[in-house]
Amino acid sequence: MYVDPIVRLLGPWAQELSFASVALRVVLSVVLSTVIGCERATKRHAAGVRTFVVTSLACTVAMLIDCCIARESAAHLYLLSAATIIAVAVISVNSVLYTSRNQIKGLTTSVALWACGIVGLTAGAGYLTITLASFLLLLISLSWMPSFEVGLKNRSNYFEVHLELRSSQYLQEFITTIRRLGLSIDDIELNPAYASSGLSVYSVALSIRNAELKQYKTHKEIIEALDTLDYVYHIEEMLN
Repeated sequence: MYVDPIVRLLGPWAQELSFASVALRVVLSVVLSTVIGCERATKRHAAGVRTFVVTSLACTVAMLIDCCIARESAAHLYLLSAATIIAVAVISVNSVLYTSRNQIKGLTTSVALWACGIVGLTAGAGYLTITLASFLLLLISLSWMPSFEVGLKNRSNYFEVHLELRSSQYLQEFITTIRRLGLSIDDIELNPAYASSGLSVYSVALSIRNAELKQYKTHKEIIEALDTLDYVYHIEEMLN
């Protein structure tokens, strides 16, 4: 039978469903979800501290109720906690938005919200070591991994840009310039959201084909070069 190391260190009371152990699990859930919520809020995401705290708290309470029911009956079916995490998953999926630039917005936050719910479940179940380890890994993923991910994407042979041309008549000229630079267009899509702006706006998926370009140029440098073209009103990389 698995006994959580932190619970073993605290003593038998931490393993029982007493007032003290329940309070410990609830407080731990609230404190950890507050930290994760603050991390998201500092990056100006819609789901902030309150959303993460309420999600984690709901999952913790659901698990505590399931644990109480399981101890009082022979059936060990954690239905309430399962229903709660499914509800969190549905809410998280519905919070993902597609912007006018065909970018996915809020995907990381929605997944983090779901993961925070699972951390709440482990806290409610009394697995304190697993709870703290999961919290630390989640926080590291949200705080430190983005810069590493950006570095990888910037060296990738494939990237997508949001392109605004002063007129649609310059599209063929832009394609010709792209090919001369050693790039190829994998996909190009007209964005109808800007139809009344007077600009021709596209989402363009590009691949780097030139060996020298792959070795010495990053996406940022390529985009900066394309931005100097007279007929390009604006261009930027689309980061999901």
